[in-house]
Amino acid sequence: MNKGYWVTTYRNINDPTALAAYAELATTAIAAAGGRFVVRGMPSEVHEQGLSERTIVIEFPSVEHAVAAYASTAYQHALAALGRGAERDVRIVAGAE
Repeated sequence: MNKGYWVTTYRNINDPTALAAYAELATTAIAAAGGRFVVRGMPSEVHEQGLSERTIVIEFPSVEHAVAAYASTAYQHALAALGRGAERDVRIVAGAE
């Protein structure tokens, strides 16, 4: 079974206070679901048509674990705390074999 990766890029941060509240709740919810942060921060470089956006990559045992983490009550509570505090792109992808 391939690992699952949850990739988030932040297009805009509208409310840093809401983002901080979200981050605290989300970190706990994601860890409880078996997620491990492997990337957190701004890119060191961007190429081609890349954008300099905050990027988060979380590794899970499988895509199913990542999907379940996103749908979990604990993570949904974190999303409610974020509200309109940030504009993001969230993707869940399977790792390479």
